[in-house]
Formats: sequence, C-alpha cells, structure tokens
Amino acid sequence: MLDREGFRPNVGIILLNANNEVWWGKRVREHSWQFPQGGIKHGETPEQAMFRELEEEIGLRAEHVKIIGRTRDWLRYEVPDHFIKREVRGHYRGQKQIWFLLRMVGRDCDVNLRGTSHPEFDAWRWHDYWVPLDVVIEFKREVYQQALQELSRFLNRPGQGARRHEPTARALPAHKKPAASGLPPNAAPAPEPK
Repeated sequence: MLDREGFRPNVGIILLNANNEVWWGKRVREHSWQFPQGGIKHGETPEQAMFRELEEEIGLRAEHVKIIGRTRDWLRYEVPDHFIKREVRGHYRGQKQIWFLLRMVGRDCDVNLRGTSHPEFDAWRWHDYWVPLDVVIEFKREVYQQALQELSRFLNRPGQGARRHEPTARALPAHKKPAASGLPPNAAPAPEPK
C-alpha cells in the first residue's frame, strides 16, 4: 500500500529501558543494527501496527511496554533504487513513518527474537540514547536522527527513570553477541523494504 507520492506507510519503534537506554536489534545474518519497524496494513492504525510489529519482531506484547510518545507527523526517507526489490519498483520511493517511543515495563527475558518463522534479528542490546548512527544504513540516518530528536522531549520526565549503567547485550544464539565495546562501526546495508 503506497500513498500518492510513492511512500509506504510504516511505523518505527524506539524502545527504552528504565535507564533511558535504547533497544537495538542486529539484523539476521548481517552486521547492521536498527530499531524495530514495519508496514501498516490496510485498516490498521499506526498504534495497532506498532503493537503487531513489536510482537512479531521482538516478542513483546502491549503489557510489556508503555507508550511514552510518538512523532507528530510522518517522517520520510527515500530508498535508493538498488535496494528496492524488483517486484515493488516503479511508483515506490521509500517509507513514511510514525515513530513511537516506548518504555519497557517488562523484563529483558520477555524479549523473544524467535517468535516467528522469519525472525528479523539475531541479537540485541541496550545502548545509550544518543549513540552515533554510523551503524544505521545511510539512507535511514536522517530519519533516525529526526525521530530521536523529536522524541527526546519525553525523556527524563518525573517517574520515567534516568539512571545510567554500562550497556548490556543479549543474543540468540550466544555466540552471535555483539562486541561489548559498542555497536559495530561499519554496518552492512539492510535490504528494503521490509
């Protein structure tokens, strides 16, 4: 489903823990890291799509998170032609996204990357909110920056928690855990669209 300008409606998810660290997922068999995201199906609201994608991609349900905020309007990015699948070429230009900022109220062990037969991620980690975005595929970086900037106004509100500690990593399987020093500096491009 594309709009008149060739953009596919989509949701992006920035998930925070109690320490205001952000959830990053490593794409299956790649070295690129990203936030959960996915298309809005016909008849879905952005919020319904967000909860569906959250469960499909990382196994969290509505009771595991609290909505803190969302972007006021659509944020758009264009996808370079060589990343567009042949079957959607033509009118397709990219994605337009509503971004949600969520607070995880569940536990780390509630994350399940293997909840579907086609997992998106094979490892995940918490990292500082303002991590450099060089691990994000180049054509998405500006949208990530816009979403993080716009949603940062919801950080450090009373009762939100603002403690800091060292980033932690989780992986399935354990041998695919990312380096403890941070996200890999040269992320490989992820295929588009999701």
